[in-house]
Amino acid sequence: MRKGFDSLSGIVTSAMQQNASSGDIFIFLNRNRTHIKLLLWEGDGFALYYKRLEQGTYELPVTSNSDCSMNITGQQLQFILQGVNLGKIEYRKRYKKKDLSY
Repeated sequence: MRKGFDSLSGIVTSAMQQNASSGDIFIFLNRNRTHIKLLLWEGDGFALYYKRLEQGTYELPVTSNSDCSMNITGQQLQFILQGVNLGKIEYRKRYKKKDLSY
């Protein structure tokens, strides 16, 4: 968790094959999942959010791929930061507009 703006954006570009200045939030956790860093491009520069938990750990959604990266929603990010147990969340049925792209 010693890396700063330049090192983290380099990891996003080289290891994750993503554009660090895309506006997406990139999440980095330490091995114990007690520290989290969020890297975000805000149009005129990078913002870095860093938090260390005094107790407990951060939980990530379960994924089937062995890749070191995954896409999550903004709501899932809020759940992770708030310490919500992701395995017990039940979403109620809601209307979702069908994608008509061809």
